[in-house]
Amino acid sequence: MELSLKEVFNAAKKQFAELINIQESDFRLEQLEYKKDEKTWDVVVSYLQENKNRGASTGSILSFLPYERIYKRLKIDENKEVVGIFMFSEAK
Repeated sequence: MELSLKEVFNAAKKQFAELINIQESDFRLEQLEYKKDEKTWDVVVSYLQENKNRGASTGSILSFLPYERIYKRLKIDENKEVVGIFMFSEAK
């Protein structure tokens, strides 16, 4: 059974609701793709978190911003279960 976009978004949101404050984190669904052969959704979400490197001399202007956007890739099966969470750094 294929899930609707709303079901995929809610499954991803539910997974992160225990880890971050969804209302304050600007949680976004960035990218998704249905893998028909695996019967899974490949999903990229993003959210804001406090910049841990703020003020650090990293040589990046981004180190002075109060928040940074974090991107994560998830794999969600047809039962709305998250079967994997992966680091994500750039779109392919």
